[in-house]
Amino acid sequence: MFRNNILPIISACSVGIGAYLGAKYERMKNQPERTNLDIKDLFPSIFEAVHASSSLTQFGAPVGSPQSSNASTIMKYGFPSLDNVRTFNDFVLAYDRRNRNAHWVFEHLSPEKLPSSKHADRGKSNFFEDKVIHEKFRSYRDDYKRSGYDRGHLAAAGNHRHSQQAMDETFTLSNISPQVGEGFNRGIWNNLEKYVRSIARKNRNTYVCTGPLYLPRRESDGKMYVKYEVIGQNNVAVPTHFFKVVAIETNAGDFEILSYVLPNQPLKDDTSFKTFLTPLDSVERAAGLLMFDKLPVNRVKLINHQRPR
Repeated sequence: MFRNNILPIISACSVGIGAYLGAKYERMKNQPERTNLDIKDLFPSIFEAVHASSSLTQFGAPVGSPQSSNASTIMKYGFPSLDNVRTFNDFVLAYDRRNRNAHWVFEHLSPEKLPSSKHADRGKSNFFEDKVIHEKFRSYRDDYKRSGYDRGHLAAAGNHRHSQQAMDETFTLSNISPQVGEGFNRGIWNNLEKYVRSIARKNRNTYVCTGPLYLPRRESDGKMYVKYEVIGQNNVAVPTHFFKVVAIETNAGDFEILSYVLPNQPLKDDTSFKTFLTPLDSVERAAGLLMFDKLPVNRVKLINHQRPR
């Protein structure tokens, strides 16, 4: 298993991060300290991987049927969890019915999926309710009205501009989370999405897992609390943070992994998303997910720009 000086924030103990890392590597040592994330106060004992199974559907069609999407390609290296999974033509997500957000959204990007010219017009896309989700558990457009939050994409619209249908599907509200607008969704988060696309244009395959987090923080009484706002009549949860984990299959056939956790708050324009590189183990523990557990161990050459030991 990889071993590293996990952020002073979680625990210094070494832990497993999934089958694909196994016992063949030790985690990177001497990770840069992180001082600006509430995740620093987490404890490993409160996190567990999610493995609840459910049927996989694409607008109600079982995966593998003629109507299903290319989920087998998108999810080639494993599902982070199997909890209320929905498949679309160009991305796959697991839905959190309690919080009216996705647990995670998974995308497969490649140079041919990111044409230099736009094949889709974002102006023609409209947000819409995901009617495959039971009406009791959906988010609705009215939930976001006058909330003060942007309808933030998890699978980015700009990642799927190779066809109008692909872009339109990213506007389903099951792919949307409340995000701070100025300084986050329209700032650093957008910059990170652009960076991922720039990577995907230069490499053979890029797999992206994105999702919300609800992280505890220590309050004035010294105790840890998970506190987050809810919006609208349906109490759509406002995540405290978002994660994005990227597995890059290079043209040489090796893999590089990048993992980020960003706070859902306004950040200065000159703040670099590189500041928020976070050990993969920490992301998995915070999210309760296993990322890329089918990825071949011997092909992982870099994690957060460092060689695994």
